[in-house]
Order: sequence, then C-alpha cells, then structure tokens
Amino acid sequence: MKQKRLLIVLLLALVCGLSAAYLSVRYMGQPAAPGAAAQARTSQLAVAARDLPLGTVLRAEDVRLIDWSGGALPAGYANSAAAVIGRGVITPVATNEPLLTTKLADKGAGGGLPIVIPEGMRAVSVKVDEVIGVAGFVKAGTRVDVLVTMSPSAERQVNVTRLILQNIPALAAGQTFQKDVEGKPETVTVITLLVTPAQAEQLALAAADGRIQLALRNTLDATETRTPGMQAASLMGGGTRAAAPVVRAVQVQSTTRRPGSRSAPRQTGTVVETIRGGERTLSTFSSGGT
Repeated sequence: MKQKRLLIVLLLALVCGLSAAYLSVRYMGQPAAPGAAAQARTSQLAVAARDLPLGTVLRAEDVRLIDWSGGALPAGYANSAAAVIGRGVITPVATNEPLLTTKLADKGAGGGLPIVIPEGMRAVSVKVDEVIGVAGFVKAGTRVDVLVTMSPSAERQVNVTRLILQNIPALAAGQTFQKDVEGKPETVTVITLLVTPAQAEQLALAAADGRIQLALRNTLDATETRTPGMQAASLMGGGTRAAAPVVRAVQVQSTTRRPGSRSAPRQTGTVVETIRGGERTLSTFSSGGT
C-alpha cells in the first residue's frame, strides 16, 4: 500500500515538472507583445544633426530624431523637432547631443550674440592680432585677463603697464573685414568679451588711449590677484644699474632797481633741471653781479 502511494506521488511530481517545463519553453518562445514593442518606439529624442555654434537659430536640417527606449523623457529633453526649431542656441552643442531647453533661448528671442548676454552685462569687441589674441587660443568659452600699456604723456613720464580686468569670459572669436591705408580689404580678427558696463568703459578707454594685451587663463582658475603695475623705469631694476639722470642747466638773468639809485645791478643765476626715473626736479642757484 505504501509503495503504491509513493508511486502515485512520484507520477504526480513528474507530471507537474513536465507541465512547468513545457509552459516555460512555450512562454520563452513567444514573440514580445505588440503593445510593449510599440510603446518602446513611441518615445523620441531631438538631438543636433551637426555641430551648432553659439547663436545658431535651429532649422529643420539642424535637428534629428532618435528612438528613446527609456519610456518617458527626462525633464528638459525635447521629443519633437517642432519643439526646438526656431530657437537660438545659447551654448555650443555637439553632433548627436540632446537639445536641452537649458541650451536654447526662448521662442521668438532670435539668434546671435544678443540671446547669450545675461541681463546687466555687455558684449564688447576688441581688435586683436596674433600676439594680442594669444596666437588664436582665445576662443568662445575661454577666459582672459586684460592688460593695457600706456605711453608717456604730460601725466606720465614713462611707459606703464597695468592689469585692468581679470577672469573675463570670451563670447566669440571671429573675423571682420576692413580696408587698409591703401583702401584694400584686409582681414582683422576681433574678440568679443562679456563685461559689466563699468568694465566696458575701462576696455574702451584702454583700447583708445593705449595698447591692450590679452592673457589666457585656466578656465578653472577664478582667483583674482592684485598687482602694482609695471613702469619702464623699474622693469630692469632687479640688480641692474639705474639709468643716469638727465641734467639740463639754464642761465637766467634779472635786474633789480634799488631805491635812490639810477643804475640797477644785475643778478644772474642758474636753474638746473634734473630728470631721474620719471621724476623732475628744479634747483636754482643765484649769484650777484654788477
């Protein structure tokens, strides 16, 4: 009796195992449900079809749609070309990079530099050459310091170089065309910097009255330093012999009339002008005479 019951149990276990194996193989062999496959293809993501420089207004050929298998798109992603066409790019976008709303201007804002200038800031362009523009390494997105060298004037006896602006972002680096002294067109490189209104005044005055120089800096280095500036007289002051002072002597003569006398003795003297390191002093030496 016990053997008979044991045999029945084994038969039932074998039947259950075979049934489970059959159902598993049948389930694994069935194609995916049409509804799930369709849902995986419904989400699309808008990406850049080419490299998009700063200020580009998106057109249909600039946008490409790709399948998104993750279902719902994260916040800020666009799922159609219509959502991004006509909007300006406010930061450079690489090919196949998603067109995030944080990288695009509002609809109707247009394109070009105006859309990338924050409120309260100004974009100022300065003409540069290969030296001033750091051999072409100043590009959009880099940061620079601005130095100015002022020539001697009535207020200054020597050349002076001073660091006037620090950690200034460059918005664009391009070329414009102007005529040379003979009327022929020539290519002039310009750098556009993002500055405050006060810094714009400094930059315009420096470009008009002096010669500016850009110093490229590490984009991760935001430290500002204080410098006293540099004068030509102190440039070679480290253990070198100072330039000899310039001395000029001028003979002067004056006549003073004494009370009750017909003749007035003459008084002569010498005025010595000394120029040393940009400082000017006058010394007068007088002597009497007849």
